[in-house]
Amino acid sequence: MQTKKVIFADLDGTFLDDNYGCQETAPIVSQLSASGCAVVFCSSKTRTEIEFYRQTANLNEPFIVENGAAIFIPKNYFPFNYACTKTARYNAIRLGASYVFLREKFGQIKQKTAATIVGFGDMTHQEVARDAGLTLELAKLAKQREFDEPFRIVEGNRKAVFKAIKREGLHCTVGGRYFHLTGKTDKGKAVAVLKSLYNQMFSKIVTYGIGDGPNDISMLKVVDKPFFIKKLQGSNASINAWKGILQLTV
Repeated sequence: MQTKKVIFADLDGTFLDDNYGCQETAPIVSQLSASGCAVVFCSSKTRTEIEFYRQTANLNEPFIVENGAAIFIPKNYFPFNYACTKTARYNAIRLGASYVFLREKFGQIKQKTAATIVGFGDMTHQEVARDAGLTLELAKLAKQREFDEPFRIVEGNRKAVFKAIKREGLHCTVGGRYFHLTGKTDKGKAVAVLKSLYNQMFSKIVTYGIGDGPNDISMLKVVDKPFFIKKLQGSNASINAWKGILQLTV
């Protein structure tokens, strides 16, 4: 019986260190990929950001963007038909609200709560780079949002903001650096959809999940073997988690 091992991995604080580097994790991911594991990035980052890191890690697997808002699957990756939107490079499964819709709601929430809330859509490339600690080129990729608005509450009542978001029928998740305004999606729902496609392709799959933040919990709940990185364990916590997966799979 053929068993496919699929690893769903967060980026910030998991594949990437605090300086957005992956010098220590990339070799482990390469080993996993070479052994036949599918490493699926599942992040709050945009499609173009994840494409950059997939290229760095030499991966050609599906990936999940903007906190589960969409799944991008390389053309001909699954040898059967499924509901999707076809683009030049991918079959896209869109699960979340559009960025235009979220930005409109974001403005209404600001007015209703009288809070000072700053999202990526309010910032220039240079401001995003400074605030997030990104290079200007990566900040440009981070601004190419399609489904999810990262934001900070600079001044105002957090509970009031969260209640206003809920009243609009939207979700707010917590990432490593920002709150994220999303539609009714999360990483777990997207992972479940992608798992169902892998189940159609392989006689048996075993799924792993690795993440470090509150927005990773839904993902970790739907995999067979979850790895939650606790930062209190030290700077090597993410490396040790990746090594643990490597020991189990290779």
